[in-house]
Amino acid sequence: MSALVILEWAIAAAQVLLGLAMCCATFRLVTGPRAQDRILGLDTLYVTAMLMLVTFGIRTGSTLYFEAALVIGLLGFVSTTALAKFLMRGEVIE
Repeated sequence: MSALVILEWAIAAAQVLLGLAMCCATFRLVTGPRAQDRILGLDTLYVTAMLMLVTFGIRTGSTLYFEAALVIGLLGFVSTTALAKFLMRGEVIE
């Protein structure tokens, strides 16, 4: 078995498991009993979406997926920080 075949199987398995993780994060986002649980679900969802794009980029060899993952990572960090600040203080901009 060549290394490329093993890599293809590993990427496919990673994408399936990342899809399962996205489903679990979406469930927590929708049914979270508290706002903190929903924010953690959203945080997990954007991280797994970013990793899914990275695996698509590895599979196709296109750099566009890596750039999109970088943008999602930056926007996700800023949104998580803003939501945490809103929950702590009740306002985002002072």
